[in-house]
Amino acid sequence: MKLLLDFFPIILFFVAYKVWGIYVATGVAIAATVVQLAYMRIKTGKTEPMQWVSLVIIVLFGGATLLAHNEDFIKWKPTVLYWVMGAVLFVGQIAFNKNFIRTLMGSQIQLPDPVWKNLNYGWTVFFAVMGALNLWVAFNFDTDTWVNFKLFGGMGLMIVFVIGQAIYLSRHVKEEGEDPKRIEDAKP
Repeated sequence: MKLLLDFFPIILFFVAYKVWGIYVATGVAIAATVVQLAYMRIKTGKTEPMQWVSLVIIVLFGGATLLAHNEDFIKWKPTVLYWVMGAVLFVGQIAFNKNFIRTLMGSQIQLPDPVWKNLNYGWTVFFAVMGALNLWVAFNFDTDTWVNFKLFGGMGLMIVFVIGQAIYLSRHVKEEGEDPKRIEDAKP
């Protein structure tokens, strides 16, 4: 359910674009993000900081798209969001020695410290590449191709990345009661 909720604005943007075009789709994406945030606030009593960042970015870039009647602004939105997320992960690790991936997932999975660091850098690189790829598609292909890429390409690449990550993590997951030192020593 959470995954569907996370992709709710993107899916509605896609449908609205196919039916009414880029400007209506942009308005729908802004509204859907507001509804998504309100729903999470009502359902759980809290919202995540990245949800607020996403709202600010969609309102700024979506609003600029609607006010200037220029679709280039909305095409920048995914890149800015990807790069902000990547920068937060990178700066958190480098400047503050804070691994936000570990903060998000640490209660669900136990991993050795170097694996957490690799995971954090992996997501940092993934977000940087996705931001650049979005710009390449947005400004080298027509808007219809970009919208299709935004939904299917972006989601597909995310799934492939998560599967690759799961394979990597499966070698390092600590079992209940297992000695982390033994796991480190057993690595090839």
